[in-house]
Amino acid sequence: MQSDDLKDLILEAAKIIARAKLVLSFTGAGISAESGIPTFRDSGGLWEKYRVEDVATPEAFMRNPKFVWEFYLERKKKIKEANPNPAHYALADLERILRESGKSFYIITQNIDNLHREAGNKNIIELHGNIWYTKCSNSFCEKSRPFYDPRTSPEEYEDFPPRCSSCGSLLRPHVVWFGEPLPEDAINESFRLASLADVVIVVGTSGAVFPAAYVPYITREHGGKVIEVNIRTSSLTSISDVFLMGRAGEILPRIVEEVKRALK
Repeated sequence: MQSDDLKDLILEAAKIIARAKLVLSFTGAGISAESGIPTFRDSGGLWEKYRVEDVATPEAFMRNPKFVWEFYLERKKKIKEANPNPAHYALADLERILRESGKSFYIITQNIDNLHREAGNKNIIELHGNIWYTKCSNSFCEKSRPFYDPRTSPEEYEDFPPRCSSCGSLLRPHVVWFGEPLPEDAINESFRLASLADVVIVVGTSGAVFPAAYVPYITREHGGKVIEVNIRTSSLTSISDVFLMGRAGEILPRIVEEVKRALK
C-alpha cells in the first residue's frame, strides 16, 4: 500500500471514529502476534508443536489433564514475558479520549492473554476466556466461577494436575476450548453492542471463527461502519468500509492521533 494511499485511509478511518458515539474494536490473535505471541494460523495448525486435538479440547483434558495443564502453564510463561505493543496502547488511548468526549468504547477480543487490560483498557469482553484465570471443571461446584491464578509451574500447586478444594474435581484453565460454546453472557453482550455500534474496528483476526466473527456483520447489518486493520486480507475485508493493510502497531497509533485532532 502506497504511503499516500495509507495516509488517506487513516484520515478516513479517523473521521468515521470521531463522528461515532459507540465504537467497538474486535480483536484477534494478530494484534498479540506483534508482542511475540504466536498465532495458531501462522504455525501451520500447531501450537508450539502441539496438535489442537491434544491440548485444546474437552476430550484432550479428560484423556490427559496433566499434559493439557503443562501446555497451558508453558503458554502462561511465554505470555508473562510478553508486553502490550503500540497497537494495544493505541486502543487504550482511544478508549480514554472517547470517554473524555462523552462517547463509549468497548473491546471484544478473541484473545486470552490479558494484554488489552495490561495496556489500560477498561471495557473488555473476553469471548474465549482469560489464561490467567482458573475454574473448577464441575459446573455445579461453587468454585466454577473463575478465579485469578498467576501460577506458571506445576511445582506451585499442592497437587498436579490441580484439584478443586471444594468438590475435589479437576481444576481447568478458564479458556474456551474447540468444541465448547462461548460464554452466553459474553456473546449476548457482544451482539447487543454490535447492533448499536456506529463503527467496529477489526484488528488482527481472520474472521473465520464463528459465532465470534458475527460481530462486524451485525454492526454492518444495523447501519454501522467496519474498519479493518490487518497484515493481509481476510474474510471480513469484503464487508469493510475502510481496509488498512499493515501492522496494527504502526497503523492504529496514527489513526488515534488523527482522532485526537478531529475531536479538539
